[in-house]
Amino acid sequence: MTEPLRVRLTKSVPARHALVVGGIFEASPAPSVEGSEEVLGALERARERPGFTGRSGQRAEAETSGDGAHQVVLHGLGARDEFDSAALAKWLRRIGDELRSRDRSSALVVAPRHDLLTDEGGAEQLLRGLALLDYRFDEFKKSDGSPARIESLSLLPPPGEESRYRQLLPIAAASARGVVTTRDLANSPPNRATPAWMAERARELAEELGMQATVLEPEHLEERKMGGILAVGSGSANRPRLVRLTWGEGETTVALVGKGVTFDTGGISIKPAASMDEMKFDKSGACTVLGIARTAAELELPLRFAVYLPLAENMPDGASYRPGDIVRCYNGKTVEILNTDAEGRMLLADALAWASEERPDYLIDFATLTGACVVALGHHGAGLFAADDGLAGELLEAAESSGERLWRLPT
Repeated sequence: MTEPLRVRLTKSVPARHALVVGGIFEASPAPSVEGSEEVLGALERARERPGFTGRSGQRAEAETSGDGAHQVVLHGLGARDEFDSAALAKWLRRIGDELRSRDRSSALVVAPRHDLLTDEGGAEQLLRGLALLDYRFDEFKKSDGSPARIESLSLLPPPGEESRYRQLLPIAAASARGVVTTRDLANSPPNRATPAWMAERARELAEELGMQATVLEPEHLEERKMGGILAVGSGSANRPRLVRLTWGEGETTVALVGKGVTFDTGGISIKPAASMDEMKFDKSGACTVLGIARTAAELELPLRFAVYLPLAENMPDGASYRPGDIVRCYNGKTVEILNTDAEGRMLLADALAWASEERPDYLIDFATLTGACVVALGHHGAGLFAADDGLAGELLEAAESSGERLWRLPT
């Protein structure tokens, strides 16, 4: 697994840093820092650049003198009262771009004082975002010519907030590791990330973190009459699997189900060739629940959780399921197939039926079911469907506090 960046907290400017990046709101003075009069002076000079007001998207820079010169950059964050989790996410992207464009191996980020950045949700978002700044999936690329890895990243928290940030640092680090797990698995190419390979990665994660793992092989799926998963995987040489991981104890049980189509051609109802390479991401639901499982186990959350990964490759073949077929799923209900490219709901039907047998308090699935959601919400938001208003409200609140975008759609 790719390791996220280790973020170090500091009270003052360290002796040497290749780059210092600060954020500033409109009509605000330059950030105040301790430990280096030269850096403080450079921040003030950047703040006084002609035309620089701190407006969102603006940028100003200055440089300290001497052998250990610091490059100092100020990013305008816009109006203070308009700064929210989406604006923070935008600033984090700008910081990442700044480091990559300059090929810097070390940096210090100076956070301004703002209610969002003194709130636990905003502070954790900042710490997690910094830990993910240097994420790359470059296992199959040559290293020549790539920007240097960031070796040292420090954060100067808002004044008076160091203690709070130090408490949140382990939480943000665990969350970042979960995100990296999800990204690494989702990015893995389909000739590697077969259902069997994904099941093995789940086993390894369970062994590492003390979870209980159950893997249903094709013969077990047949014994349990899980016809949905078997139908989707029937046309592939890479046979399907269904994985369950369980962990923890507590009064609350949370079940998470993630769609895991390791590659989706559409089957007999084959997709157009354009952009079909992106169909390796049709397993992202399964990758997501594995990332969540890692974080929940590392943080030892006081609950019992179970994650379910229905894994199959949807391929056209003489043995593939067809439009017009009638398939019987695990709960005994039958489904008439009209389009084999609607395979996700077939996987979820069996996995959700199995998950519901435990009668969890919460049952949530993560799925890439339709491109129509992108048409409705764009590329940077997810659709939320929920029959329970209370749960929907909690999920929307969690998304807002963590910098994610959810939009509730009618059920």
